Amino acid sequence: MSRTIVVTGSASGIGAATAGLLHERGDRVIGVDLRDAEVCADLSSPAGRDAASSAVFAQVGDGALDGLVTCAGLSRAGAPQVSVNFFGTVDLVQDLRPLLARSRAPRVALVSSISSTQPTDPAIVEACLSGAEQAALEAAEAAVVGGRPHEIYSSTKAALNQWLRRVAVSADFAGAGIAVNAVAPGVVLTAMTEELVSDPQWKSVMDAAVPMPLNGYAPPEAIAHALLWLLAPENTHMAGQVVFVDGGAQAVTAHHAIVLTRIPVAADAFTTSR
Repeated sequence: MSRTIVVTGSASGIGAATAGLLHERGDRVIGVDLRDAEVCADLSSPAGRDAASSAVFAQVGDGALDGLVTCAGLSRAGAPQVSVNFFGTVDLVQDLRPLLARSRAPRVALVSSISSTQPTDPAIVEACLSGAEQAALEAAEAAVVGGRPHEIYSSTKAALNQWLRRVAVSADFAGAGIAVNAVAPGVVLTAMTEELVSDPQWKSVMDAAVPMPLNGYAPPEAIAHALLWLLAPENTHMAGQVVFVDGGAQAVTAHHAIVLTRIPVAADAFTTSR
């Protein structure tokens, strides 16, 4: 059965790969991007997000939106990453919620990043989670001035993960049957990473920061297939999960101890009457 799916960032990279796979299986795709999309809009500003949402409402009409995939994002370090990577995602998810609620199996798949596990700027994360875009932009500018522009991207993705955990189990989403989850890629071979991958010095930096023992750098289709699973009607009980599709990078770099807590149980807790 054909489904209607919105894909942001549909003109390139992971978004284009996802849109392509959806088209192949017969779904209707409403792409959102700066150009070469069904909806051309700039998600870096509130006005652009409003325009994108209005255009999607117009295209869906009296129908339902079955899925939303948020691939749009900026990799170049700078304050605009805050507006696109975080607010450009969460505002669209919230704006399109009424259309998703009309579907029998509504699904939202966000694109996070392995960078969400790396050092962040608490001021940026806090401002994002408070919905204070101007404050988040100012904190990002301060990070640039302070010589920490690399923390902006990771901060937007860490904030997105935390927002996801809050929203996914809320009455507006879980209560309406809308499953919201995310994929966190490692290094993906797209136009954004081509220059870095081809530079031996930068490649060594990336390999150290994001070691990917399983099959190395990922093609965009590898991430797209994971996103399609999150969109599937069969995905009935995942909520607020971040799935790392990173060739094992998160497992390699994580240093979180697993603590087993002994739960006191009464001696007769498992006694059954005969």
